[in-house]
Amino acid sequence: MKTKAVIVLAFLALFIVSCNEVDKLLTFSISNQTTFKINSGLPFNSPFEVPTPDVTTNSTSEFKNNNTNVNLVKDVKLQELKLSITNPADKTFSFLKSVHMYISTNADDEIELAFLDDINSTSNTINLTCTSQKLDKYIKASSYKIRTKVVTKETLTQETTVKADMKFKVTADPF
Repeated sequence: MKTKAVIVLAFLALFIVSCNEVDKLLTFSISNQTTFKINSGLPFNSPFEVPTPDVTTNSTSEFKNNNTNVNLVKDVKLQELKLSITNPADKTFSFLKSVHMYISTNADDEIELAFLDDINSTSNTINLTCTSQKLDKYIKASSYKIRTKVVTKETLTQETTVKADMKFKVTADPF
C-alpha cells in the first residue's frame, strides 16, 4: 500500500513539474512601442490627455515565430512598460507628477495598462507599474489604442517627445 502511495505521489510531482516546464516552453515575449508628445504650455497640477497614435501589432507573425497561433494563446500580461524621453535630449521626468496609460480596441473596452504616481525622477527613463489585467484580446487584435493621461508638476517650456516600450508576456496552449 505504501509503495502505491509513493508511486502516485511521484507521478503527481512529475506531472506538476512537467506542466510547469511545458508552460515555460510555450511562454515568450512580444514587444511593441509607440511615441507621443507632451505639448508645452499646458497647465500644471491638472490631468490632461496626450494624443497617442494607434499601435499596429505584429502579433500574428510573433505567434508564428514562436510556433503557435492566435487560437492557442491563453494568457497575455504586460511585463514591462518603460517610458523614455527622446526629445529634447537633456530633458528628465522631473516635470511629471503622474502618468496613467490605458489600452483599448474598437471592439473592446478600455482598461488601465500601467501607471506611476508621485514621480520623483531626475532620469530620462521611468518604469511604470504594470497592472495584472489579461490582455489577450488586445494583443490578438491587428491594432490597439493607447490613451495616456498625465499630470505635470511644472509648466513645460518646450514640447517633449516620449517613447513607450511595452513588453508583453505571452503563454500559449500546446494544442
